[in-house]
Amino acid sequence: MEKENTKVSSRRDFFKKSGAIAGGLLLVSMLDPLKQIKALAGEKPKGKGAWYGIGVDLEKCIGCGSCAKACKTENNVPKEPFFFRSWVEQYSVTANGVVKVQSPNGGVDGFKQPVLDKEIEKSFFIPKSCNHCAKSPCEQVCPVGATFISPDGVVLVDETYCIGCGYCVQACPYACRYLHPVKHTADKCTLCYHRIKKGLAPACITVCPTGAKIYGDLNDKNSDLVKFIKEHNCTVLKPHLNTKPKFFYNALKEEAE
Repeated sequence: MEKENTKVSSRRDFFKKSGAIAGGLLLVSMLDPLKQIKALAGEKPKGKGAWYGIGVDLEKCIGCGSCAKACKTENNVPKEPFFFRSWVEQYSVTANGVVKVQSPNGGVDGFKQPVLDKEIEKSFFIPKSCNHCAKSPCEQVCPVGATFISPDGVVLVDETYCIGCGYCVQACPYACRYLHPVKHTADKCTLCYHRIKKGLAPACITVCPTGAKIYGDLNDKNSDLVKFIKEHNCTVLKPHLNTKPKFFYNALKEEAE
């Protein structure tokens, strides 16, 4: 899971424009966190109850990989180094604008800097997983209805319906799905749905040593997640795709994708 980008100028311009759009939405609604959430993630469908989302403070993420490791353990994700529900990427930007992205074993074993210290302009980590989009492309392309959105906003897969066609894997713009090598069905982050329905936090949240990851009810003004969005300059990945993701990042850099 390693790549290098040398066409930086055009890409940076693109993300600056996307960021400007998202930033404008935030400035307009920064006094009302629920309006801010609706601008980025859409509005909860009619009905009462929670509407779950997740946030990451990138200024606190140290790239330890604890979240990825805990996710694999909690959800019985295959141990092979290319199956993940949750993982961490390291971005290294050189002084001449080259962006290198790596995620060896999803970050479970930590990272080694691929760029010489003298060449580094900046380096940062980004935890990733399913964005639990309100307008989920994976749900739209599923031919049998195996992928669905729960009443509380969590994108799930019904293994008893899934035929393993892989359409959803290809449709996800965040590369958050894979086909399970044994079950031959689509698999992805469920926000530890089995835990949150019992009032427990997702496994990745509980093990984060710096408190970089937050989850909560986007409909509750007093939830940790809504407070996080209100107090930080949050945005989402690829807002231009209009998938309405409910995965919010603070301090997201322009090189992120």
